[in-house]
Amino acid sequence: MAKNGNDAEIDEGLYSRQLYVLGHEAMKRMQISNILISGLRGLGVEIAKNVILGGVKSVTLHDQGVAEWKDLSSQFYLREEDLGKNRAEVSQLRLAELNSYVPVTSFTGALTNEYLTKFQVVVLTNSSLDEQIRIGDFCHSNGIKLIVADTRGLFGQLFCDFGEEMTMFDVNGEQPLSAMISMITKDSAGVVTCLDEARHGFESGDFVTFTEVQGMTELNGCDPVEIKTLGPYTFSICDTSSFSDYVRGGIVTQVKMPKTVAFKSLSSSMAEPEFMVTDFAKFDRPGQLHMGFQALHAFEKKHSRLPKPWSQSDADELVALAEEVNAAQSGSAKQEQLDQAIIKKLSCVAAGDLAPINAFIGGLAAQEAMKACTGKFMPIMQWLYFDALECLSEAEDAVLTEEECRNCRYDSQIAVFGSKLQELLAKQRYFLVGAGAIGCELLKNFAMMGLASGEGEVIVTDMDTIEKSNLNRQFLFRPWDVTKMKSETAAAAVKQMNPSIRITGHQNRVGTDTEKVYDDDFFESLDGVANALDNVDARMYMDRRCVYYCKPLLESGTLGTKGNVQVVIPFLTESYSSSQDPPEKSIPICTLKNFPNAIEHTLQWARDEFEGLFKQPAENALQYMTDPKFMERTLKLPGAQPLEVLEAVYKSLVTDKPRSWEDCVVWARNHWQCQYNNNIRQLLHNFPPDQLTSSGAPFWSGPKRCPHPLEFSTNNDLHMDYIMAAANLFAQSYGLPGSTERSALTKLLQDIKVPEFVPKSGIKIHVSDQELQNANASVGKRSGGEPFWMMKQTFIWTSL
Repeated sequence: MAKNGNDAEIDEGLYSRQLYVLGHEAMKRMQISNILISGLRGLGVEIAKNVILGGVKSVTLHDQGVAEWKDLSSQFYLREEDLGKNRAEVSQLRLAELNSYVPVTSFTGALTNEYLTKFQVVVLTNSSLDEQIRIGDFCHSNGIKLIVADTRGLFGQLFCDFGEEMTMFDVNGEQPLSAMISMITKDSAGVVTCLDEARHGFESGDFVTFTEVQGMTELNGCDPVEIKTLGPYTFSICDTSSFSDYVRGGIVTQVKMPKTVAFKSLSSSMAEPEFMVTDFAKFDRPGQLHMGFQALHAFEKKHSRLPKPWSQSDADELVALAEEVNAAQSGSAKQEQLDQAIIKKLSCVAAGDLAPINAFIGGLAAQEAMKACTGKFMPIMQWLYFDALECLSEAEDAVLTEEECRNCRYDSQIAVFGSKLQELLAKQRYFLVGAGAIGCELLKNFAMMGLASGEGEVIVTDMDTIEKSNLNRQFLFRPWDVTKMKSETAAAAVKQMNPSIRITGHQNRVGTDTEKVYDDDFFESLDGVANALDNVDARMYMDRRCVYYCKPLLESGTLGTKGNVQVVIPFLTESYSSSQDPPEKSIPICTLKNFPNAIEHTLQWARDEFEGLFKQPAENALQYMTDPKFMERTLKLPGAQPLEVLEAVYKSLVTDKPRSWEDCVVWARNHWQCQYNNNIRQLLHNFPPDQLTSSGAPFWSGPKRCPHPLEFSTNNDLHMDYIMAAANLFAQSYGLPGSTERSALTKLLQDIKVPEFVPKSGIKIHVSDQELQNANASVGKRSGGEPFWMMKQTFIWTSL
């Protein structure tokens, strides 16, 4: 994607992580999308930040208001010197730095219908209900996608209208499922039975296609067929009574089919809302808040202000307005009875503007904007309401009064929690581990909240430096920060957002080797720890430290569009390590070596092969040459395979040791021949394609797929790439110079004489791991009583 929105290739160096989730086609659709974001308070700037980082064609910022003190509690691109200036104009310069590929402009005029036609997506925040309905009706009738987002203290609201015919190209973003077939019935139902090794994972309404079916060949390469699931291993497809008889085999693969979704306009959806429930413990809350937010608009229209924080008279008036709004309803939006306690709490905190709530609703709204642009992932249908009332104290004497609110930078936060909590936040001493994507977001929120803005301190540690690919999601960094330390750069960035925050950057890895730095005194001085890590080992280590020192831990992580948060409170909740994901199902060794049938099998085989060729032999040889007791310790290890270790060392230092680049090419060519021709020919010699089992069933059926030996050719680019990479890796292992000259490599390969392979009889190939274990158990000692490997060991030691 080029600067100024011109068509060009996507910058994969910048968008690499995002491309893993969206794919190139979705990114290209984003590239042609112009987005308008109206309202540049805390919520608006969150949405703008996320959308700009995503890489759309252009973003226009709209706001007719000026910066006020209350904005500084969540609008991280406003400074104290910006008070009285237009929010959009001030924010535009700082938001434009986020992504040089996305032009960012500001607009301070009225949003006329003519002006709105310039955009594919319109996002409204901090707008009146009358304006939302006017713009919503216009956008709906003109094919412009609309998102309405709002936050009021601890409450949030989101609405999406993507038109009457919104086509979703991929509703969930997951990789298509596939399964191996064991049986297909020839009848009106066409029941497909999959192997019982794993559930097929399909759902009714999914579409599938077939390959490698033997017998019922009408299914191979057919158009996608809609299925109806019958169980975890079975589903029906169509009438197969006229098809050929099924013989064996086959693979069924899920096909992602476009799905058209219809949205109602905002005005229509007000009376007949469709809610997405965010918390099933509060399943009735969305309907209540639907009335409450409308009452807030009525209150603001009547008084030109929001209800005063914790004002009982304003709360009573809002309840009365909500009753009027509810009484006027004629559709499904009407509530049988309003929850007055919820409406009053909405009134008490509505004047608040909290950075964490804006971050959450802003992240959702930006994700919906990306869905609107790309047609990927199912949008929110259509209303989402959220509240975090659990953050308020439940103690009766903790109810705030209107007089407790005062004027300062944290006005909008004090309006919700009071001044005592604000003073407590300023004294907090917090340890943040990691300054990546999540770390940057946490630091921004910490700064806006006023955490450690007094006597406290935030210590952030991260040993990594900034890379170009980080810039797409770690918004505290800029292109000119590449190669700088993350922790120091992030600390300086949030210091600009709130000069009062006391923050220190470290470059240490957390672990046993840094316990002299993060010792007893350090942990005892902390009020809490936040993890922003990218690996489980470090998470578990920090969890153990927090449990030992009885410190609260905030744990979080992301994976594509998925995310998780865990709050660990001593003596109240379980720790991070208390529950773990079930271990991944291991792949049988015999399946890996001889009968792979899934992509994960080939990936694991390749990884094992790489380590066995270039990592383990080199490490063992180095240990042997530098540690005189290496062999002695190796032979004593429980479960060790000393013969394999000794043979590997001998091969590394004697038989396979190359002297030149030509030797490396010879090794690579012979290795290719062994892996992709000789071994397969030996396997087929043991188990011919027409082999039958003892029960008379075909041996090559089900998960066992009959392989075919390859014939090497210098005209095959894949073959040549393999030889080039293998030879260079082998040369590098021995400190020899490599080469990338393809023509010279071709000439070398033409002169290499590869020994003719003749399959051997008597070679045992184990079909299952159980068979392999039984065979190993029978191989113990020689007749003389000494271990069987002793004969070979004497030869190896004297040879070395």
